[in-house]
Amino acid sequence: MSSLLKVDNEIKTKVDAFRERITSEAEHLVANFFPKKLLELDQFLKEPILNVKDLKEIHSDINLSVPDPILLSDLHDGLDTQNAKKRKLDECAGEDKVSGTKVFVMPGGMMKSNGKLLDLIERVKPEIRTLIEKCNTVKMWVQLLIPRIEDGNNFGVSIQEETVAELRAVEGEAASYLDQISRYYITRAKLVSKISKYPHVEDYRRTVTEIDEKEYISLKIIVSELRNQYVTLHDMILKNIEKIKRPRSSNSDALY
Repeated sequence: MSSLLKVDNEIKTKVDAFRERITSEAEHLVANFFPKKLLELDQFLKEPILNVKDLKEIHSDINLSVPDPILLSDLHDGLDTQNAKKRKLDECAGEDKVSGTKVFVMPGGMMKSNGKLLDLIERVKPEIRTLIEKCNTVKMWVQLLIPRIEDGNNFGVSIQEETVAELRAVEGEAASYLDQISRYYITRAKLVSKISKYPHVEDYRRTVTEIDEKEYISLKIIVSELRNQYVTLHDMILKNIEKIKRPRSSNSDALY
C-alpha cells in the first residue's frame, strides 16, 4: 500500500500520534468518564432545584403595570351621526388591527429573565456541551477502528457502524437541546414584548407563566435524558467492546 501512495514520514508520525491520543482518551471516556458522569447526573436529578412540587415557585414577576383606562369623549352629537361615521371610517382606512400602547422604555429598566430558570439553564448547558464533545471523541475512535472494506467477515464491522450511528444520534439529539433553550428565550421575549404593548391583556401574562413551567419540566427531562444517554452508550460499548476493537477474527482463530 505504501508503494501506491507516498506519505511523508513526519506527517505519518504525527497522524499516528493523533490516533493513539484519540484511542487513549476514548477508552478512558468509556471506562471511567461515562459511568462517573451518569452517577453525577443521577445525583443532580435528586437535588431540590429539580424537584419543585409547586410550579408556582419558579414563576417570575412581570413588573409591567396596567395603565389607567383612557376615556374618549364623543366627537359628534346626535344630529351629525352620518358624517361622524363617515369621518371615523376614513380615519381608520388602511388599519387592519388595533395598535397597542407605544413602549419607549420599560418602567423598571431592563426586563429581567426568569432568575430561577436562568440559574438552572446555566447548569444544564455545560452538561449538554460535554456530552456532545465526548460523543464526538468516542465516535472518531470507533471510526478509526473500522478496517478496510473486504468481502465477508463483516459482522464486527456492522457492530462498529451501528455504534457510530448511535453516537451520532446522541450527538444530534444533545445539540437539539441547545436549540430548545434558545427557542424558549425567543418565545418568552416575544410574549413579554406583547405584554408591554398590550398590558391590559391577561392571557399574555398567563402564557409567560405557562412557558416558564413548560421550560422547567423540559429542563428536568433533558437532565434525565443526558443521564440515560451516558448509561446507554456505556452499556452498549462495553457489551460489544471485543467486536469494536477487533471487528474481524484472524484466520488462525477459525482453525481447529
